[in-house]
Amino acid sequence: MKPWTRRQLMQHGLLAATASTLPARAMQMTGMHMPPPDSSAPAHHPRTMDAMKLASFVDPLPLPQRILPQGRRSSKIHGAVNAPYYRVNVREIHWQMHRDLPPTRMWSYGTTGAPVLIEAHSKQGVLVDWQNHLPAEHFLPLDAPMPGMEHAPPTRIVTHLHGARVPTDSDGYPDDWFGPGKNKLCYYPNHQDATALWLHDHAMGINRMNIFAGLMGWYLLRDEVEDKLNLPKGKYELPLLLYDRSFDMHGQLYYPNPPDEGSWSQEYLGDAMVVNGKVKPWHAVEPRRYRLRIANTANSRFFSLSLSNGQSFHVIGSDQGLLAAPIELKRLVLAPAERTDILVDFSHARGENVVLMSDHLELMQFRVSNDPVHDDTHIPATLHPITRIDESTAIRTRLMTLNEFDADDGSAMTMLLNRKHWAEPVTEIVKLNTTEIWSLINLTDDVHPIHLHLVRFQILDRQGFSDFDYLDNEQLHYTGDRIPPAPHEMGWKDIVQCPPGTVTRIIVPFQGYTGRYLWHCHILEHEANDMMRPYDVIA
Repeated sequence: MKPWTRRQLMQHGLLAATASTLPARAMQMTGMHMPPPDSSAPAHHPRTMDAMKLASFVDPLPLPQRILPQGRRSSKIHGAVNAPYYRVNVREIHWQMHRDLPPTRMWSYGTTGAPVLIEAHSKQGVLVDWQNHLPAEHFLPLDAPMPGMEHAPPTRIVTHLHGARVPTDSDGYPDDWFGPGKNKLCYYPNHQDATALWLHDHAMGINRMNIFAGLMGWYLLRDEVEDKLNLPKGKYELPLLLYDRSFDMHGQLYYPNPPDEGSWSQEYLGDAMVVNGKVKPWHAVEPRRYRLRIANTANSRFFSLSLSNGQSFHVIGSDQGLLAAPIELKRLVLAPAERTDILVDFSHARGENVVLMSDHLELMQFRVSNDPVHDDTHIPATLHPITRIDESTAIRTRLMTLNEFDADDGSAMTMLLNRKHWAEPVTEIVKLNTTEIWSLINLTDDVHPIHLHLVRFQILDRQGFSDFDYLDNEQLHYTGDRIPPAPHEMGWKDIVQCPPGTVTRIIVPFQGYTGRYLWHCHILEHEANDMMRPYDVIA
């Protein structure tokens, strides 16, 4: 059997080495990439505790901390009239992530290490007031300031509602950051189908650290179509944020910056698997159907999800809402920032303990009771009609390259989109209410999860090509047939997995608002090293 490469191992979640980061030795000094680390940043010992030795399933699963509106407000500048008003205080906390660890210093949108949850309804906009109550100094080792950001506060933030169709001033654009003692009022109109969106930081040059520190949460959008399906709800609907972390010898969060080798981390892989703020928790369930809303919020890790007893589950939704019909699977790979919506029937495991796995890694345990229960839910034959977009409606096809530029020793120097740095002029200008096809040409050895702000899109197909020929003459020489998206990818998406040596085509209706948005790789270390570009939507 041919040995797997490091990149394949990373994608399948098989690298669980202590605080594994993948180094590069050199980088250029332009754009949004990471300069050499700040020598004044806090020093971290290169060794970490072996989190794989922490006992499994000793902590109960924390449920999301629901945030309720504090009355209603209007905002003329946002066009909001008598909208529910939420205040989110972003703060530093200490939270015990495992029974055998001391309280860990981290940041939160709430008062605990569990994710917050805002629940809203389609076509009913809300106002969210993000207030920065963080201390003046970051507790993680930061990079040296980017050019032009020498005086930016190290604990700056700005929240992105991932997957939302929102005006640009509420999108969490990286340059819209604000420091401690400041706030930003955002308006989310919610003119989209029911789906599971998620909140995370997007501040320029620092978001990978802020997310690692804990700034992420849920935003569940409901509508009448979903309500009529009689899906599991209440305590039978479990929102689960999956990510990985590592700890220093004192049980505190550890991010190796600089890494043990090289000057920047190409990817981050921790050895502690975390669900909703706890390392490998457990949850008691009844022998009936449950709805699991799962988001991969890891920096770099791909999760290959399955159940330890080998039973199947039904996928009913993806990034942007319900599928047309359920898809039965036994294994599902989630890239960073992807979401899935699945139904699991625990009546098949009455009296058993079932573990949610990522290949050989344990994520959490479900303890299924043996008590008699009444379950009036069912698996609907149809969910939400989805009309596939005709390619002929696209007014333009863009060829977009995913690039990695290496040093002489083969280590990555920088990663770019279309060979452009973040700070270069905008090259993608699209017209509102038009449709385009974007052909994402992956010239690297990674699978890149590409995310477009503002829009939802459909995956058309993937097709192998000769990267050698393309690098030689910029001509696409295809080496295989077009492969349609997998059945669970046939719904609306805002993240697409782009395999190496492959052209991945998506068709994108640009609807909603004019203004400046962005697209990027959602491996946070790639995004931080310049794999992020702005684009403009014009009238």
